[in-house]
Amino acid sequence: MRAIEEAAFKRGVDPGELMDRAGEGIASRLLDHFPQPGAAIAYLGKGNNAGDALVVLEILRRAGWQIALRCSHPETEWTPLSRQRLRRLGSVPYTIPAHSPRPLLLLDGLLGIGAKGPMRDPLATLAAEMNELRQNHGAIIAAMDLPSGLDADRGELHPGGVTADLTLTVGIPKTGLLTDRAANATGRLFLIPLADLPIPDRPGLRLITPDTILGLLPPRPHDFHKGKAGRVVLIAGSHGLSGAATLASSAALHAGAGLVTLHLDLDTPITTPPEIMVKRSAERFREAFSSRADARVIGPGLGQADQAHNADLLDYLASNKLPTVLDADALNWIAEAKQLERLRTQYIITPHPGEFARLAPDLVDLPRAEAAARFVDRHPCTLLLKGARTLIAAPGEDIRFNPTGHAGMASGGQGDVLSGVCGALLASGLKPIDAATLAAWLCGRAAERAITHAPESPESTIATHTILNLGGAFTDWRERRR
Repeated sequence: MRAIEEAAFKRGVDPGELMDRAGEGIASRLLDHFPQPGAAIAYLGKGNNAGDALVVLEILRRAGWQIALRCSHPETEWTPLSRQRLRRLGSVPYTIPAHSPRPLLLLDGLLGIGAKGPMRDPLATLAAEMNELRQNHGAIIAAMDLPSGLDADRGELHPGGVTADLTLTVGIPKTGLLTDRAANATGRLFLIPLADLPIPDRPGLRLITPDTILGLLPPRPHDFHKGKAGRVVLIAGSHGLSGAATLASSAALHAGAGLVTLHLDLDTPITTPPEIMVKRSAERFREAFSSRADARVIGPGLGQADQAHNADLLDYLASNKLPTVLDADALNWIAEAKQLERLRTQYIITPHPGEFARLAPDLVDLPRAEAAARFVDRHPCTLLLKGARTLIAAPGEDIRFNPTGHAGMASGGQGDVLSGVCGALLASGLKPIDAATLAAWLCGRAAERAITHAPESPESTIATHTILNLGGAFTDWRERRR
């Protein structure tokens, strides 16, 4: 990052203008994330991260936010750029009234990428104040570039460091932000792209954003029709688990599939939207694999199966050449039968950590990115490894890292929604790795919208609300707003 900045300055890029563009990008993300103005306190060190936070504060004030400052050092010790931004901001209080409007947003501008080791006073005192306000008073922490106290290379949060809810990293994703250990300290990770700081083209983890992975959602042609939108066939649901089938098929509809057909056995009671075609058969695997389709989704809510049904599915998977999503019980059946050789390039698999442990018990203690890379080296499928930081891996591709979503998605049915969206995107003609990439981002973003755009923000986002917000998530990707 230092080298890329220095190269930009040698090309004649003005450091002050770069700071302003970074602050404007951060503020734009925050204003979109928080539709109603509240109160914002900038916690400032003496480096240029403080300048970024001051630019953000200036824009928030114009948008109707109350603002205040908390400073670790006298202004005379600040960098020249930060002092200039403070003078431009003008008169600002140093405390927020006790009954200030919500949300209460704390801008972490204490430390940047060069900081190492434990937090020390006076910075440690301000970091502790921020963490206490977050823990006990409902404050939300937004980190400028990275949380103060986080090692930008290794992702370790040093003692006394800040736990952020949002991290808005500027220019280039820092390596440490993408590590497993950083997940709890960084929260929702945003990239603030800057044209003057191009992302280097080199192997490694790729952060999934509309700015880093282009071309996945072109506009539909004006002569489009449902046949071109794709046909999705689902084998999902069983007695007592019909909700999974409803969620997966509904998600496929909302993600743009032209025709959705759900194949059930004879005795599964179910209620589905009228647009979904439901077919029942005593031989639903045969019916489903002989139906016309552009993509299949197999697994949500299949439940326990007898040996004969398990063997039937494995036989069909061996000869299947259609792009197919395998989820939930389909993966459990494959793991139980030790038939992982069925996993080839046309398959997307979407295990959560428990299912992945059954598929690859020898890999579960490795860092997730390493485990994902090793798995697809063995089994040439596309792996969407779910979790707080969903990863997408495929043979010969950089591992992709999804930043969207939140802890409120820890509720039943979210994986069924993801499978349906994957199926719809496969049916539209996307490659498996691109379908998995976009599906992970869209589902996480839809769940975010379910929180930030709801009249009353719930503690947990139910899967149905994720489905209902998919349209807005598609718009956000196309408009490159996140």
